[in-house]
Amino acid sequence: MRNLHLERPLVCFDLETTGTDIATDRIVQIGLIRVETDGSRRSFEALVNPQRPIPQQATAVHGITDADVADKPTLAQLAGEILRFFAGADVAGYNSVSFDLPLLLEELARARHPLDMSGRRHVDAMRIFHRKEPRNLEAALRFYCDKELQDAHSALADAGAALEVLDAQIARYPDLPDDAEGLHRFCNEGDERFVDATRKFAWNDQGEAVFGFGRYKGQSLREVARANAGYLDWILEQNFTTEVKQIASDARRGVFPRKE
Repeated sequence: MRNLHLERPLVCFDLETTGTDIATDRIVQIGLIRVETDGSRRSFEALVNPQRPIPQQATAVHGITDADVADKPTLAQLAGEILRFFAGADVAGYNSVSFDLPLLLEELARARHPLDMSGRRHVDAMRIFHRKEPRNLEAALRFYCDKELQDAHSALADAGAALEVLDAQIARYPDLPDDAEGLHRFCNEGDERFVDATRKFAWNDQGEAVFGFGRYKGQSLREVARANAGYLDWILEQNFTTEVKQIASDARRGVFPRKE
């Protein structure tokens, strides 16, 4: 570490998981780097058996399959070694405040090997990135076009700035498509797995809609409609989008979306 001054060891870590729900998803890989105050470091990496199938959409992100973890230790079996790695150290990561640390704490608590965070400092490089490098339209116009945005938050001015930024991005990145079809695929990569725009329903491997939220997350819309139609009535009464309510209404009548 050339610039970071450490008063005590720092463990920087990252997780690969079955999904992004902190309460229900599981770790499938963990990587830890421990940096001592003298700059020396050691690392630990392990695949983890989540004791449940890894969704296809998760495998598409990190490449880890059910076969890869079938004979690997569970998180409970690794917990002691993980805790020893964190002993007396502060914590760091990227998006670790919102995701990685809460999920790790949940998994360790579930395994009855809780990680005590009392007195530990927690540094998140993504939080620093987002605070030091604004990600708004004004910053994009300045970065890509070397221009200041006039009349910011005027709809027409913002639309014009967005168009300039888009054109400049195509010029800046040789691997970026220069046609609408290619840009559509680039901007919406992965979104094809969702049924609706707000991602409340997703497609499973059989091309059927499954819940992406709530008590029935991961379960088939068809099965839930059969077992608890009242849940669909609840959706119709809540503040969901028109599209989601239409899906629930159709399901209530026995009509279910199918992926083409």
